Amino acid sequence: MSEGVSGLFAAWVAQAPQLVGPIYPWVSAGHILALGLLIGSIVAVDLRLLGLFARLPLADTARALTRLTAIALAATLLTGLMLFSVQPSHYLDNSAFVLKMGLIVAGLVNVAVMHLQTGWRRLGQAETASAGVRVSAAASLLIWISAVFAGRWIAFL
Repeated sequence: MSEGVSGLFAAWVAQAPQLVGPIYPWVSAGHILALGLLIGSIVAVDLRLLGLFARLPLADTARALTRLTAIALAATLLTGLMLFSVQPSHYLDNSAFVLKMGLIVAGLVNVAVMHLQTGWRRLGQAETASAGVRVSAAASLLIWISAVFAGRWIAFL
């Protein structure tokens, strides 16, 4: 592992209080619950943007579930950081973890790109998403589901 930013980050996290005793399983369970809510809300919004569940109002569905996604993302990141703090160097040396982090960054960039599109801002005026928003929704599905798979592989590498 290089001693660049990741090395400094690992050193900083190593100084933080670690999860011990009965706290770790609770944080781990919270991470899984938050992750389920995160992925579930992302998949629901993306599928609606791609045209499924057409009976649901597009703008209302996207707005409500996007707020839920933001809360779930915050909970997932917080609990994930807490879990990471237990063995930072182990995780940083794990290629599946590094891939997962890259996919999370890609997913967040994709969200930013989607929300900056004119088509996103016009969701209330149409019941179908623009082509650009649909491409972002399809990319989102691929990225976030891949991040879940990469996260599962951490334990096996």
